[in-house]
Amino acid sequence: MKLTGPSANRYFAKPDPGRMGLLIFGADAMRVALKRQEVIAALIGPEGEGEMRLSRIPAADLRKDPAALGDAIKAQGFFPGQRVAFLEDATDALAPAVKAAVADWRTGDAAVVVTAGTLTAKSALRKVFEDHPNAYAIGIYDDPPTREEIEDTLKKAGLLQIDREAMTDLSALARDLDPGDFRQMVEKISLYKHGDSTPLTPTDVEACAPATIEAEVDDVLHIVAEGRTAELGPMMRRLEGQGVLPVTLAIQSLRHFRALHAAASASGGAAEGMARMRPPIFGPRRERMLKQVQQWGMHRLEDAIRLLVETDLGLRSASRAPAMAVMERALIRLAMMARR
Repeated sequence: MKLTGPSANRYFAKPDPGRMGLLIFGADAMRVALKRQEVIAALIGPEGEGEMRLSRIPAADLRKDPAALGDAIKAQGFFPGQRVAFLEDATDALAPAVKAAVADWRTGDAAVVVTAGTLTAKSALRKVFEDHPNAYAIGIYDDPPTREEIEDTLKKAGLLQIDREAMTDLSALARDLDPGDFRQMVEKISLYKHGDSTPLTPTDVEACAPATIEAEVDDVLHIVAEGRTAELGPMMRRLEGQGVLPVTLAIQSLRHFRALHAAASASGGAAEGMARMRPPIFGPRRERMLKQVQQWGMHRLEDAIRLLVETDLGLRSASRAPAMAVMERALIRLAMMARR
């Protein structure tokens, strides 16, 4: 039988030990691996692998010994409890061996968990599980995680009190990051909030989220957008000393001012436009950029983008002018525009 959507997610979290088994397939190996880990942990518990109640069978081993899966299903362990026979990276070529192994499955045998890559609707391996009256087949696709999946990940990490805006930021990051990266970030947040009973805030999320831009470059862009010309020179020397290239600075500056312009021109207002940004902008940085949008306005931001495009083209030309000096001059002009 096939399982999809919320029913599949619920089964991963609480699988039925009375079922023969489960096939998990999909193009994204990380997503498949995370779901496989979740369902096996739910079946055998935290001590299951240490108690040898998990039998791992690589696909290559089953090709060499077609009886290996059947033997693992029927094997008796030294410790009581649910057992799992896990076949990794299976293909349609192994469908006959899998079908033969599960044909004699009886209650009390090891549950069978099989993972595979992309399988078509006519896949022989899928048919083994979809046609079996006591097994499931679940496809894992690249769809963004649902609110229920995000909340479940947070709950498992012990994060129960979450500010509404922080939840919005986490949802944006869940759509933007790979599942494994998002889970690692949530674990990092959990450690960051250990012993802190206050609700999770956007500032906490920003502190633990993967960096999307170098902090020093980010500081320069805020100095420019806020018109703090006196602070620009020392920061430029610092960037130059760290080896940041003028063209890189031009690209990041364009990205920043285009984000401000997109927010300023959004039909639902600057806040809604900022919420739709990818990669997501959150926490204090979002509030700071919203103030910059209000300070500049849409038309002056268009002038700023025009200046940056001209500067970028000049940096890529055959001009002999010192590139960093050209970039610094453009940023000074922008900072002066911000003060008008």
